[in-house]
Amino acid sequence: MEQKKMAKKARKKDSQLIIRINSEERDQFVSLCDELDTSAAREVRRFIRSFLAEHAQDSDDEKSE
Repeated sequence: MEQKKMAKKARKKDSQLIIRINSEERDQFVSLCDELDTSAAREVRRFIRSFLAEHAQDSDDEKSE
């Protein structure tokens, strides 16, 4: 349990990313997130983590060549 708290603290949300998108797309995205019982911020963070993991593998492959 204590280890879980430490891991959570290490990943503290202390920064913002501001993006500009079409208001219609934003509204659709937020509505869909609500329907799926999630938040827009959670889904954007999930995308970023997935993107980073995917490309970390790519850069690992390039290093081994």
